[in-house]
Amino acid sequence: MFPAAQVHYNQLMPSIKSGPLSRLFRRSERPGISAEQLPLRAELFSVDQMEQHGRTLAGWHTVSLDPARDQLLPRLSENEAVLSEAVNLLTETVKANLRITPAGEWLLDNFYLIEEQIRLAKRHLPTGYSRELPRLLNGPSAGLPRVYDLALETISHGDGRIDPTNLSRFVQSYQSVTPLKLGELWAIPIMLRLALIENLRRVAARISASKKDRDRADAWADQMFEVAETDPKNLILVIADMARSNPPMVSSFVAELARRLQGHSSALALPLTWIEQRLSESGLTIELLVQSETQKQAADQVSISNSIGSLRFLGAVDWAAFVESHSTVEHILREDPAKIYERMDFATRDRYRHVVEKLARSSPMQEWEIARAVVARAQQAAAIAAIEGFDNRTAHVGFYLTDKGLFEIERVCRVGKSFVQNARRICHQHALFCYLGTIFMATLAFTIWLVHEAQPLNDCLTSVLSVVIALCASQLALALVNWLVTLCATPHPLPKLDLSKGIPPEARTLVVVPTMLVDPLGIEKLVETLEVRFVANQDANLHFGLLTDFPDAHEQTLPNDQSLVELAKTRIEELNTKYRSDAFFLFHRERAWNAGQRCWMGYERKRGKLGALNSLLRGVTPDEKNRFSHVVGESAILSQVKYVI
Repeated sequence: MFPAAQVHYNQLMPSIKSGPLSRLFRRSERPGISAEQLPLRAELFSVDQMEQHGRTLAGWHTVSLDPARDQLLPRLSENEAVLSEAVNLLTETVKANLRITPAGEWLLDNFYLIEEQIRLAKRHLPTGYSRELPRLLNGPSAGLPRVYDLALETISHGDGRIDPTNLSRFVQSYQSVTPLKLGELWAIPIMLRLALIENLRRVAARISASKKDRDRADAWADQMFEVAETDPKNLILVIADMARSNPPMVSSFVAELARRLQGHSSALALPLTWIEQRLSESGLTIELLVQSETQKQAADQVSISNSIGSLRFLGAVDWAAFVESHSTVEHILREDPAKIYERMDFATRDRYRHVVEKLARSSPMQEWEIARAVVARAQQAAAIAAIEGFDNRTAHVGFYLTDKGLFEIERVCRVGKSFVQNARRICHQHALFCYLGTIFMATLAFTIWLVHEAQPLNDCLTSVLSVVIALCASQLALALVNWLVTLCATPHPLPKLDLSKGIPPEARTLVVVPTMLVDPLGIEKLVETLEVRFVANQDANLHFGLLTDFPDAHEQTLPNDQSLVELAKTRIEELNTKYRSDAFFLFHRERAWNAGQRCWMGYERKRGKLGALNSLLRGVTPDEKNRFSHVVGESAILSQVKYVI
């Protein structure tokens, strides 16, 4: 059987915690049904109780990192088969215009959603995935991933309903005793999905079993009605046959048979009398079993409706934010002395965390210990930088996770490396040598092989043929090596800041368009496109400007030069007035003599304009021929600009 959370079925409902009904719920279940097959239904916990339960559970759990047989995927396939069988049974019942329970109606109406969730679970749970997670060594869930047991406990103590506050406090309190790994936090949604499907399977199995019991009761009732109408004296023989078949004295059978037989002729009261005598041996009555069946159907309806609602809830949760809020590694890395980590976008932070996770797999240290070592090294670098008075990028935790500092962290954390990993590192450190060396060796191998196959007649011909073949083979080797590089090389995205909430003042940016002032129509189009860029990217710390000079000419000034500059200045000033901002600028240079081209032109054209702009932003006075003759806009802001696009 499949291990499950500890379920106290006698605590199903507060009204049946004691007295005869408590015995009924322990005894009236079908013989052979173990607690593992009962729905995941334990005592309902409040937020505070769930928090206390998390700490208690963390103290009980003993885990192993050794890989073991995957039990979740086979169980998921079994659950799918049981659910499909139950739905087929219910479908046939509906087609026959027979009655089904409210829980059965919920299952039938929402089976499309359950099928979709099963497909989603199979896609998010690839073969071998659960083997990488820490497994429990003791308790009812021994051999299963620890995080799956947490999911079972969440479902059990919520009767299939996932409350975000309960879940958050439960995970948080558990980690106050034993931190979870990053992989376990990311696995919480898929494990909750599996636990909900497991719960639905158990309720569906009970629905199917109850349906078969009611069908058996209906069959005996139909037979008794027929005999009572045609040959009443032989009714005792039918009752005897039923007694010999030893029908299960469970609530579903007894309740259905009583419903069919009560209120009819006195002859049909005889089988009910026999059932009363059978039940009296266990201290039960027909009334108690009918009441039990009603409460069981109500409880199953609540469980299945909660589970289906929770499956919908899983798709609406921002699990990325959930993982970050509960990750111990995340909290430690946010102590970055450079104060940069917390300002990065999610993809970059996630990449940093995955590096820590990867290091922990090959290190005797835990993930949070590695993260603490990274922060400690960054703090040391920050202290040195503060003493020496310079800005040191080694004070950022990213230097030790994605840059040259990674080698130092691997040494400190005693990270083991395989032969392939060491070879890859050597190739990375000596990329050019390995690239050219591989091409040379491949060319040499092709040349020797082809010359040997050709078998020239003399040494002179051999030398000439070798040179020709080497030239051809080098092209083949180059193409082959380039193809292999695309297969083996891994792209490394650059770390990025999160600017979704706006550009901070310390990252003030100027977007410039290097261009020329040719004619009035061109100026109007340039200003219009500049306005479009501003409207689409409005930010208090983002500015836009035209970086202009005049076309080449045989004279330093032309008659319409001044009018073009005045038009550009006017349009930029109008934009600043229109939007009541300081977002727009104009940077214009005059022509300078170019002896090589023998004409007047903007000094070094586009490159020269960008160089002059950099000098202006840095407060460096450029030489006369590279100086801006006109700067339109709030010049005081320019000294605060850090980036130019």
